[in-house]
Amino acid sequence: MRCIINADDFGYSKGVNLGILEAFQHGVVTSTTMMVNMPGVEHAAQLAKENPDLGVGIHFVLTCGKPVCSDVSSLVNENGEFRKRDEQLLHADINEIERELTAQLEKFFSLGLTPTHIDSHHHVHAHEKVFPIVKKLAQQHHLPARPVPSTDMFDLQTVDVFIHQFYGNDLTKEYFLSLVNQIGDGQTAEIMCHPAYIDLPLQIGSSYCLERINELAILTDPEVRQAISERNIELITYRELKHT
Repeated sequence: MRCIINADDFGYSKGVNLGILEAFQHGVVTSTTMMVNMPGVEHAAQLAKENPDLGVGIHFVLTCGKPVCSDVSSLVNENGEFRKRDEQLLHADINEIERELTAQLEKFFSLGLTPTHIDSHHHVHAHEKVFPIVKKLAQQHHLPARPVPSTDMFDLQTVDVFIHQFYGNDLTKEYFLSLVNQIGDGQTAEIMCHPAYIDLPLQIGSSYCLERINELAILTDPEVRQAISERNIELITYRELKHT
């Protein structure tokens, strides 16, 4: 059994970045995905270069902050910001989606990094307008992708099991380990998480805030690492998955 524990939202802010790094250096997080359109991206890129064993993929964004492209009017509101989840893709132009996601991937490369894999903020890559574009980019750049339920992942490398339930108000280490126990013999899995230190940008911008501190405490608990070891689960990144 092999497991990728991926922290979403790298690049959101310095507090998020440092929390993820803490969960990597002193916990069980092995991987993260970076939001290249957010204010903390340069800081995140520097941390990634200083910690090459941390797998860093791209977290495609269509619902938070501002776009990388300046000419994607169907994706933004009157303030030039991405629309929120309830309305983000209602009137979105497919060509503008492709232009924006391509620009985000190009910006990732311009930071001097190569992504280990692809996923997305608020799971927008699972949307029927978005997934074909993400699949195309993944194939062009030979990148694994986070699984999309009930979608044809043919020709895309991914894990056998995606565990997204480590999210919410009342998380405990016992619950986290119950999710780990869902990984079957011989399977590869990804567990999604959102550890962070709280800073002002996170407080202002995210409704999921205090919960991230609790996630960080669980993910850095020595008993969690010990339990994973006792279950003979190998912690890996999408980089290792790609090379198998």
